[in-house]
Amino acid sequence: MKKIIVPIDFSKHSEFALEAAAILARKHEAEVIALHMLELSNAVISENESELTQETVFYLKLAEKRFNEFLDKPFLEGITVTPLIKHFKVFSEVSDVAQDHNADLIVMGSHGSSGIKEIFIGSNTEKVVRHSDIPVLVIKHNPILMDFENAVFACDFSREAVKPYINATKLIAKLGAKLHLVYVNLPGSSFQSSSEIEIKVSDFLKVADGNLDKMDSVHYVNDYTIEKGVLNFASAQNADLIAVATHGRTGLSHFFEGSVSEDIANHSVLPVMTFKI
Repeated sequence: MKKIIVPIDFSKHSEFALEAAAILARKHEAEVIALHMLELSNAVISENESELTQETVFYLKLAEKRFNEFLDKPFLEGITVTPLIKHFKVFSEVSDVAQDHNADLIVMGSHGSSGIKEIFIGSNTEKVVRHSDIPVLVIKHNPILMDFENAVFACDFSREAVKPYINATKLIAKLGAKLHLVYVNLPGSSFQSSSEIEIKVSDFLKVADGNLDKMDSVHYVNDYTIEKGVLNFASAQNADLIAVATHGRTGLSHFFEGSVSEDIANHSVLPVMTFKI
């Protein structure tokens, strides 16, 4: 892991993400690229060229001053931090910045859910996750500990899950965590017998790993929803991290029906890492 991008909006949660990135960067001797997206309004964009330049310069200098103050944190001492201000109009272009800089990971803060309202859905974090081709680590709280020892990867063991599984396996190994695979069996029409699941898992691992060595790391749990099954299993395993697959630009998606990955990212108190299908 060489480069970590952290989008900054000056919120407390982006500070949590920055601290989490700093911890990872210190362990892996990586560079942190602190990115502030200066989202210009339609009014500014519609000005003529000279006025646009003057106003853009004003906002850039204002953002630069605030940015430098925000980055004056003790936890960044000794870490290579590159401040970057982009005057994009849409937050989804964080993915383009990540590709331009060959970043390995994007770390973002998120409120998660608050009562009935799902803040994560439709937020800047969700936009980045939808468009990112590289893993995105979503941080909810002050990252007191970032020593990942047990990671849970929720999977349906379908062919489309092979790519995110391989990417998750590689990155989680770099983080030094043990990977636990979990399949949630639901009651009703989608219920599968143990033998049916085992056949599906063995076929999956033959394609993904070329062998069945990881059969022992696969766990089958029964629950009423995928979200509850994953979160309950993560709790039982004392997991430090939950990994899920996403369908990219069509929105966060789980391997089953509905937006289960969104629910997991919203309601998990643990960091959630997404891998694009």
